[in-house]
Amino acid sequence: MSTLLEAPAVTASRGSASLHAWVARMRALLLPERVVWCDGSEAQRELLLAEMVDSGTLLPLSEELRPGSFLARSDPDDVARLESRTFICSAREADAGPNNIWREPSLMRAELDERFAGVMRGRTLYVLPFSMGPVGGPLSRVGVQLTDSPYVAVSTAVMTRVSAEVVDLIEAGADWVPAVHSVGMPLVDERGRRIADVPWPCNETKIIAHFPETREIWSYGSGYGGNAILAKKCFALRIASAIGRDEGWLAEHMLLTRITSPEGRSFHVAAAFPSACGKTNFAMMQPSLPGWRVEMLGDDITWLSRGPDGRLWGMNPEAGLFGVAPGTGHSTNPVAMRTIAQRTIFTNVALTPDGDVWWEGIGTPAPEGLIDWRGEPWDPARGAPAAHPNARFTVALEECPSLAEDWDAPRGVPIDAIVLGGRRSDTVPLVTEARDWQHGVFLGATMSSQRTAAAEGTVGEVRFDPFAMQPFCGYDLADHWTEWLRLGERLGARAPRIFRVNWFRRDADGRFLWPGFGENVRVVDWMLRRLGGEVPASESVLGLVPERRDLDLEGRPLPAEDIEARRGVDPDAWWRETQVIEHHLDGYGLRLPAALTEELLRLRCGLWEHIR
Repeated sequence: MSTLLEAPAVTASRGSASLHAWVARMRALLLPERVVWCDGSEAQRELLLAEMVDSGTLLPLSEELRPGSFLARSDPDDVARLESRTFICSAREADAGPNNIWREPSLMRAELDERFAGVMRGRTLYVLPFSMGPVGGPLSRVGVQLTDSPYVAVSTAVMTRVSAEVVDLIEAGADWVPAVHSVGMPLVDERGRRIADVPWPCNETKIIAHFPETREIWSYGSGYGGNAILAKKCFALRIASAIGRDEGWLAEHMLLTRITSPEGRSFHVAAAFPSACGKTNFAMMQPSLPGWRVEMLGDDITWLSRGPDGRLWGMNPEAGLFGVAPGTGHSTNPVAMRTIAQRTIFTNVALTPDGDVWWEGIGTPAPEGLIDWRGEPWDPARGAPAAHPNARFTVALEECPSLAEDWDAPRGVPIDAIVLGGRRSDTVPLVTEARDWQHGVFLGATMSSQRTAAAEGTVGEVRFDPFAMQPFCGYDLADHWTEWLRLGERLGARAPRIFRVNWFRRDADGRFLWPGFGENVRVVDWMLRRLGGEVPASESVLGLVPERRDLDLEGRPLPAEDIEARRGVDPDAWWRETQVIEHHLDGYGLRLPAALTEELLRLRCGLWEHIR
C-alpha cells in the first residue's frame, strides 16, 4: 500500500530556526526510522487510517451502518487518564499546589532523557503543528507535538487544527508549546534486532510531565486519550492555565453553548462539570420544552477572557469531541448519536456481528454474538460490561447537527451565565444562584462530585473538584481561585451570574429525584429568566433558589415531595459538609483567598441559625 511522504531532512523552511533546532534535537534523541510532517489534510488522514487498519490498530466498521468509522481496542492496562502519573514540574514546589503531584524539574528531565533515548527506534516520528482555537485568533495558541503513534496523530488532527499555517505563524515569531509523546515501545532494540509490534503499543511505566515555566509537555508510555493527545488536557488546560495566569485569562474545564428561548432571546452559557458528569448532554441538549433551541459551541474546554467591551468572552480551543460512550444513547443524547453516525473513531466499545458498535446505555438491547472491548465474545452472565466504562468516541465538531454556525469565531462569544455542576446523590440541591461573584467563586472552589470511570480511583467516591479543575489546573488551585476573584473585580457589574446545579440527587431508595437530560431546560429556563429579572428567588442558606411555582413543569408533573427534596436544604447534613469543606480549604494553607474563608463563615452562621 502507499506510504506517507518522508521529510528527508528537517530544514529551516519547515519552521522557524527554534522549531528546526528542536525537531532535529528530538530526532537525535528519539532515533525514529523516519519523520513525517503532518498537514491535517484528508489525503494524509486516509493514508494513516489505512496503515492502522493494516497493522491491526483499527478495525473498519460497516460502511453501511457506520460509514468512515473505526474501532480501536487499547491495551487493558491503558484505558483512562492517569492522575497518579501526571506531574507538574514547576520551578518551585509551592507553585504546583496540593492539587498536583510535583516533581523537581531537573530530576524529571534526567528521567525523561533516559526513557526517551532511542524510544522511537523502528517507528515513525509524526510532527504535528497544531492550533488551539482558530489559526491566528486573538486568544488562540499554537503548539507542535511529536508522537510515534498514528492513532494519536489522527486523533490530534480531529481535536485541533493541524495545519501548515501553524508553521507559518511559528516562522513569523509566534510563541509555541513543544510536546513530545511516545508509547514507550521501540521496534528495534539496542543491538539492532527487530521487535514485533502489537496493535496497541504502550509501556507499563507511564509519565505525563508538564513544565509550566518553559511551556513543555512530555508523555511516555500511554497511547490513550488525554495521556497522549497532548493538545487536550495537557495543553488546553494544564499549560494553558499557567499561560492564562501570567497573561490575565482563564483556561477552564467548561462546555460552551448558546441557548435560545421561545421568544428568540439568546444566551451564552459556560458550564463546568467533571468528566462523565453530563457535560456533553448539556452541550447537546435537546430541550423538552417547545420553542427552546440549544446550539453547541464546545463540549469540554473554554478559554475565558475579558473582552474589549468589558464583558467576559469564551472561546472553545478544540475542533473535535472526545466523548464518553457508555451512557450516551438515543434517548439520553440523540444529538450525540447523530454526531457519531459517521467518520468516528471508537475506542474500547463493543462490536456487533454486523459491524456496528454497542455499549451500555446506548438504548438498544445487546445483540447476540457481541464482541466485548477486549475482543472476546461477551457473556452477560459473567457480569462484566461489554464496553469499558471509559470507552470513547473521537469525532470532528463539524459532524454535530446542533453546532452553532459561529462556533469557530476567533474571539468566541460573550458569556451571560456560568454554571457549576457535579454528581452528588445527596445534600446538593437542584439549582442555586450565587448571591454575588465572591459567593460564586466559593461555590466553584468547593464543588464536589462522585468519581467516575474517566480517571483512576474508586467509582462513586466523593471528592472535591473545584471548578472541575482538580486534575487539570497547572498550578496551585488557591491561586486559581484568586484569579477568579480578580476577574470578577475587572468585570465589575458586567460579570455573568453564577449558578450551581445537581441533576443527580437521589432519594433513600436510590431513585433519581430529577429526570435530567432534555428536562434540564426547565432549570435553564429559570436561570435565564433570573438574568432578565423576570422571576424572584428565595433566600436560602446556600444561596438563591427557585420557588416551586417558578419552575416550568408543564407536561412533566413531578411529585411535590420530589421537588421539595430537590430544593431542600438539610441543615445538619450541611453542617457536616462545612466541616469537610473547611478541611478541603485548609489544605491550601496561606495561599487560600480570605474571601473564601469569609464565605465559609457566612455559610456556617446561616446554618447555625437553623440547627441551634
